[in-house]
Amino acid sequence: MTKEYLFAGFGGQGLLFSGKVLAYKGLIEEKNVSWLPSYGPEMRGGTANCSVIVSDDPVGAPIVLTPDVLVAMNLPSLDKYEKAVRKGGYIFVDSSLIERKVQRDDVNVYYVPATRLASENGAPTLANMILMGKLLSVLDSYTEETVDAALKKCISARHADMLELNRKMMEIGKNYNE
Repeated sequence: MTKEYLFAGFGGQGLLFSGKVLAYKGLIEEKNVSWLPSYGPEMRGGTANCSVIVSDDPVGAPIVLTPDVLVAMNLPSLDKYEKAVRKGGYIFVDSSLIERKVQRDDVNVYYVPATRLASENGAPTLANMILMGKLLSVLDSYTEETVDAALKKCISARHADMLELNRKMMEIGKNYNE
């Protein structure tokens, strides 16, 4: 089983961190993983995306051209990558920032007002984790043990105080229903 993910949006939205959490979760589950960040010349506010592959088999190349899962946190990313998602794949949209609907009917789409929910819950910079919680719950891959272990791996000691808030945002995403 191989699943390819693409997280896309503006720099500063936590896309690379989301991909890192997913990659570490895969490693903890003893999967083969690749994590490939990409960002424009100006990190904050510029374009950013992150490709993650989680597989039972060795990963040959880290580039994701036709993702099984797209997380779009801004309109330019949805416009650019919507058509690339595999038929039957998944698109997670931050509906707080993207007003238009996905134009395809051969993919599973989840509209989550992640930025609004994050702000309402005192963590305006953690919309990415709300989307991660939703993604993992939809893909039936949310286990508290592995999510917690992955977060502990990705959150530096300097930001250890953010662990509980990240957990909370993932729970909000996991429990969000449109």
